[in-house]
Amino acid sequence: MKRTILLTALVIGMASFSNAQEIKAAPANDNKNQADFKFENMEYNYGTIKQGDKVEYTFNFTNTGKEPLIITSAQGSCGCTVPEWPKEPIKKGETGKIHVTFNSAGKMGLQDKTVTINSNAKTNPVVLHIKGNIEAAPAAAPTK
Repeated sequence: MKRTILLTALVIGMASFSNAQEIKAAPANDNKNQADFKFENMEYNYGTIKQGDKVEYTFNFTNTGKEPLIITSAQGSCGCTVPEWPKEPIKKGETGKIHVTFNSAGKMGLQDKTVTINSNAKTNPVVLHIKGNIEAAPAAAPTK
């Protein structure tokens, strides 16, 4: 009997609590002046390389907003993918570069590494891709 009363009270309490909470949609960002990215390319395919090769690529972008674009961080999907990005604000209409170095040591086969960019842009975060195929390095010639 005590269990039934306790269970009933619990169910009523949970129903009241869930009805009392209002679900609010995230506020729409209607700042028409907000900074934003326009990249020339958001993906770079380096084709087929040998294991151990390093690939470098620069992603070029323009701030298409009216406010300065501030990149707060850029993070590679693993330690083999290292981005370099501008630390100073990019003004309206100005261009910037995100330079990415990928080290294929220890990697084999198809790869799709990403760089996630966090900023004050409308499009946030932005994810860039650097991908291709890695083949085994040629075997060393036997020594006599």
